[in-house]
Amino acid sequence: MAIFNLNINGSEHSVDVDSNTPMLWVLRDHIKLVGTKYGCGIAQCGACTVHLGDNAVRSCQLPVSAVGEQKITTIEGLSEHGDHPVQKAWLEIDVPQCGYCQAGQIMSASALLKRNPNPSVEEIESAMNGNICRCGTYTRIKKAIKTAASSENV
Repeated sequence: MAIFNLNINGSEHSVDVDSNTPMLWVLRDHIKLVGTKYGCGIAQCGACTVHLGDNAVRSCQLPVSAVGEQKITTIEGLSEHGDHPVQKAWLEIDVPQCGYCQAGQIMSASALLKRNPNPSVEEIESAMNGNICRCGTYTRIKKAIKTAASSENV
């Protein structure tokens, strides 16, 4: 066990965990941020996506020891009132069905728009590849990303 000092959603947290503990479990079990979901455990479905710095990463395979000084943003920290342009577009387009994958989808989409505020359909598909939606809302997800991209606040 070791103590790790983490910046999560702009707040400092200290956790005493094994250095190989995946960030997903640090977030859910130790910090009590449960918006990040467990999907597959092998970084293939995207339900556990968070931002490490400005990059979308799969937290189920990210050991806490690899975080270092980098800031972590979860779905809870993306915006204070759920009003990030991607979150607003998700509601406007009525993307979710069951909603289980949506936090990971939103985190991947917001990371894409941060580095590329006007992506093509091909760039959206490439960035979102690996985020699985069992309900099949991919068409609405792409439309919501384009809607968010057209927002002045991305």
